[in-house]
Amino acid sequence: MKILSINKVLQYKGLSIDSIQESALSMETHIEAYNYIIINGGDGTIRRVVKILHAMPHHASIILNPTGSFNVIAKLHRVPKLENVLEDLSYNKTLPTTTQTYYSLNEEIFLFSAGNMGDVQHILLSETLRFGILKNGMAKYLLSVLFLLPVHLIMTPFMLLSKSRFFIFTPASFIAKFGTFYGKVEQDLHINLHDHYNHLELDGDVVTIKEPLIHIQKAGELAIVSSS
Repeated sequence: MKILSINKVLQYKGLSIDSIQESALSMETHIEAYNYIIINGGDGTIRRVVKILHAMPHHASIILNPTGSFNVIAKLHRVPKLENVLEDLSYNKTLPTTTQTYYSLNEEIFLFSAGNMGDVQHILLSETLRFGILKNGMAKYLLSVLFLLPVHLIMTPFMLLSKSRFFIFTPASFIAKFGTFYGKVEQDLHINLHDHYNHLELDGDVVTIKEPLIHIQKAGELAIVSSS
């Protein structure tokens, strides 16, 4: 059994775990040999790692060690504690997995969230507040919601009607579509943003897309180690 840990050096009795940084992942020449890949970090880290893995011939199941503020993917899949997972692996137990679909947006990848509505402003303001006692935890996100609430109340109805604005949040899959809000990506989406320089939110990251036309489609699936 081969295990790769990304962004953290890990050791566990009876297991051989290789460790690399996210920046070195694309240079890993034997990625197909790994049975499990451990991603240490939050949703943004998961997104960036999956973007690299998407272009690599890997067949590994993904073990999440959530250390971010939200950890939406970890909560969705009810991932067990890393120590419990490693203990099960040390006894050669079969680990249950659930499937997570991920999507492409032009050259980028996202797993559950993408948009250019109030989500972008929320992330930008939250990152501005990431210092001092607000550096870790949820407080910076809650404060951002409060600060931006008047703007969101006024602008959201207009954004839901705008053809150049969109928001995708797949955990809300019970809402297939409401205006330009999508809880599901059931078919390819083609959106004209009309500008050649656009800031978009993807799984809590803010990325820049330097083209007006974006194309969103299912790109692949991950097997994520879960509690069920």
